Amino acid sequence: MNMPGVGSRAMSPLTRLCPSPQLMRMPTTISSAHARRLALRAQALDNAYRPGRGVDGAAATIERLGYVQIDTIAVIERAHEHIFWTRQPAYRPTFLQRLMQQRRVFEYWTHAASYIPMTDYRYYHRHRAWHSAGGHRVEWLRDNGKVVEHVRERIRAEGALLAADFQDDGGRRGPWWDWKPAKAALEILYDTGELMISERRGFQRVYDLAERVLPAGLDTTEPDTEENVRWAIHRTLDNLGIADEAQMRIWYRNREFLHTAVEQLVEAGQIEPVEVRGDSSDTLYARPADLQATARGRATRQVHLLSPFDNLVIRRPWVRRLFDFDYTIECYVPGPKRRYGYFCLPVLFGDRLVGRLDPKAERKEGVFVVRCLQLDSAADADALLAPLAASIWRFARFNNCHDVRLEKVRPGKLRAPLRRALAASQNG
Repeated sequence: MNMPGVGSRAMSPLTRLCPSPQLMRMPTTISSAHARRLALRAQALDNAYRPGRGVDGAAATIERLGYVQIDTIAVIERAHEHIFWTRQPAYRPTFLQRLMQQRRVFEYWTHAASYIPMTDYRYYHRHRAWHSAGGHRVEWLRDNGKVVEHVRERIRAEGALLAADFQDDGGRRGPWWDWKPAKAALEILYDTGELMISERRGFQRVYDLAERVLPAGLDTTEPDTEENVRWAIHRTLDNLGIADEAQMRIWYRNREFLHTAVEQLVEAGQIEPVEVRGDSSDTLYARPADLQATARGRATRQVHLLSPFDNLVIRRPWVRRLFDFDYTIECYVPGPKRRYGYFCLPVLFGDRLVGRLDPKAERKEGVFVVRCLQLDSAADADALLAPLAASIWRFARFNNCHDVRLEKVRPGKLRAPLRRALAASQNG
């Protein structure tokens, strides 16, 4: 998705000020371990994060992360619930429902459908404007004006509605996966910001007018280009700790404006270029205070079983670069071509991603099945197995399972020791 110039106001200082090469700072050189500390601290996975309790703790977590991706796969607890729980062990799915009810988060697009802090709403104006100007949407809205107006009028008169509340009027269907026209209208009006998601019922979206969803007093003014792009840079570093410009473009797509803003912030001393020893890819950036806060540290012995859509691993090139972990989610890969399993969870041990666990929650039987656990050859099995077993039990209970069944383990010699570790930590 490319949004050059959409939603921009008059010429910003960004278009007029380009620091000269002589003023650009030389990169600060750090170790790969320091880079991982920056990332894990930003991601609230360094064991120092204390989100607080209840709904307020969940609100703090999403403010920290910037967004939480929504996904429908339910072989275990859904990804968005899993991501919150990883950082807030006392998290319950009702917390997210209450955040929606309290209008502290909203649904919209980041790189995918996501929950986003409501305080960031104004910074998504460019996204909404891009959708409003999208060619196929404009054409469809023009050709289906009666359907669109029918959807608007029903929601205006009746209040929030599900897609199922509309009947197919036999209108022309296009590239909408054979959705009925009213469903297509709902989706387009949602993309453009005219409608928002009021809540979910049975995981189905409930649509309402934006003015009835946005909380009173929320700042909805459109930021100018300079404010928007600088917000995008800082939001990226809030989320990742250390990043190159490619990662910043998740929040701001205009390469020229983004690059100029990065140079300005470097010159102002708000961010600085960073070089990781042994890495020769594009320049990374971090904030001086974050670099100082993570200059020293020791990796914990804690294990996290991460969602495939977790903020730490969803940026595949970034996680490969910083953690030397090449991860692909295989639920979209034909069964015979899968290497690790349908819905493998990356295994984070301290500051390293050391393996993959393919799970299934057999909820009726109350059994959490480890269909396949594959650990990297470099993993320290002696130190890993006890905290891994404890983490498996915690995750099983989060999935409402009271028993664990271990199937395949690779390397196979670790299966018996892991079974013993699971037995030892069952009541932990």
